[in-house]
Amino acid sequence: MRVLSASATILYVIPAEEELHWLALIMVPGVGPRTVAQLLSRFKSPVEVFRAAADEIEDCGVSGSTARTIASGCTFEDAVGQQEKLRAEDAVLITLRDSIYPARLREIYDPPPVLFARGRTELLATVMIGVVGTRRPTTYGIAATTRLSSDLASAQITIVSGMARGIDTAAHKAALEATGNTVAVFGCGIDLVYPAENRRLAATIAEKGLVLSELPMSTPPYPQNFPVRNRIVSGMSAGILVVEGAQYSGSGITARLAMDQQREVFAVPGNITSKMSWGPNLLIKQGAKLVQEWNDVVVELQPEDRKKLVAATQRQLGLESFEPSGASQGVPGETVSPQAKLARELLGKIPVDAPVHLDALMESLLHVSPSEVIAALFELELEGAVRQLPGKNFVKVW
Repeated sequence: MRVLSASATILYVIPAEEELHWLALIMVPGVGPRTVAQLLSRFKSPVEVFRAAADEIEDCGVSGSTARTIASGCTFEDAVGQQEKLRAEDAVLITLRDSIYPARLREIYDPPPVLFARGRTELLATVMIGVVGTRRPTTYGIAATTRLSSDLASAQITIVSGMARGIDTAAHKAALEATGNTVAVFGCGIDLVYPAENRRLAATIAEKGLVLSELPMSTPPYPQNFPVRNRIVSGMSAGILVVEGAQYSGSGITARLAMDQQREVFAVPGNITSKMSWGPNLLIKQGAKLVQEWNDVVVELQPEDRKKLVAATQRQLGLESFEPSGASQGVPGETVSPQAKLARELLGKIPVDAPVHLDALMESLLHVSPSEVIAALFELELEGAVRQLPGKNFVKVW
């Protein structure tokens, strides 16, 4: 059995023999996601695939040459090399059959059979939004990406992108600066970095977030890898946010993939005279949700995703025991800070469907000073639990 080192956030265990067979299977030339799916529909596991005769493998719709290559087991040497590189990078292999494999990604037409991962694999179970855009953004594009990614990350949404230059890089950096979560999907092996100037960013994401790729270790960043990579960004996300991009840009490809995968598509409107605004503006014309602030994204999420965000926000604020009625059940022996108690009271007085004015909140909390109420509201707003409307009115976000 193989276990991640103590430096990893969680322990992940996989039988070494099973891992070796998965690696050997994906290393066979000509074997992609659809071929693996065909083989696994006939055989129970990669172990059973390699135990089968060439003619049995060929009966699954695999070409004769590929079937003979699989039956010969000649890729096991490469698989051993991949295992060694995984260990050297303190990385793990996540297979399509593993419970931590992203549930949404498993549902797409051609889910990657394996994911090479380095970092916090628990992020695969969080609510994710893909943020994509041009590699040559305008000042406006960078500003919009930074603000929206930061706000979404503060609302406990994991920001997913491809760590390319421009919008991708801005999205990852904004999430990290907001002490939020981010996942980078590489178009090369996770032991490489492309572009090279993002080496420090990649190291930070591997430490505080998660780095993913379906490509074997040390795979170079070939141009054809990136359009294929985009289906993972959209596939594992609840929706895709397009900030800037030309009409036929990579972000446009990702948006179309998201539509095919029945994901939400969001777009930030731009200057009609800028060619970088053509892509998102066209998406809006075609039905994408126009985004001006982070809550424009949240309100379109599925109920189960919004419940996850509520739970994550409450955990961060120490409000797990909060009841809408205002009752606090608490945990025996738990010490609750005055600020957390005040936050509980405030959340109990702010409904989801009707705004409450600041003066009304202060009048209902006469046992604390106005400055304490304002400070608590500010913290709740930063954490994404409440939203301030014009006229000093507040409403609970979810």
